[in-house]
Amino acid sequence: MLFQISKSELSKSLPEVLRKCGYFMITSYHSGETSYVKRLSRLQHYPRFHLYVHEKSDTYQFNLHLDQKKPSYKGAVAHSAEYDEPKVLEEKERIINTLINIK
Repeated sequence: MLFQISKSELSKSLPEVLRKCGYFMITSYHSGETSYVKRLSRLQHYPRFHLYVHEKSDTYQFNLHLDQKKPSYKGAVAHSAEYDEPKVLEEKERIINTLINIK
């Protein structure tokens, strides 16, 4: 699910606000790209929300999805994910509200 927010709407740094949302930073072994994840269980890595953030001149652009499981095949990066399901929409709204309202 794609969405964006204006940098001017944030009262704190993006990484700080995302930590308050329960996300932590990871770096892909395959691409070296940084992203953020939020586990749905303390005991398991999956399912988890996965958030990519791209910084533009005056906005942050987000790409959010729900990873259901890790890649099934050795060397594969594809996995089972949900992009436009109700859970993802709810999480998007929660992130936006937290980003805008955190003090």
